[in-house]
Amino acid sequence: METKSTFGEKLKELRLERGLGQVALAKALDVGKSVISLWELNKCEPTLSKLIAIAKFFDVSIDWLAGLEE
Repeated sequence: METKSTFGEKLKELRLERGLGQVALAKALDVGKSVISLWELNKCEPTLSKLIAIAKFFDVSIDWLAGLEE
């Protein structure tokens, strides 16, 4: 997996690696499709509870998602 620098880039990469569209990911995380788009564009950030859900869904660490570790 290529290292991406921003949360949005990482989220999009993980989503595409799983072959998921924004709508499918939004349903899995119980958010609207527009929220996924905003996260991927780095226009806003998820709440802690959604960050935990994303980390669990993709089986990655919160530190990696937040750019604290590679």
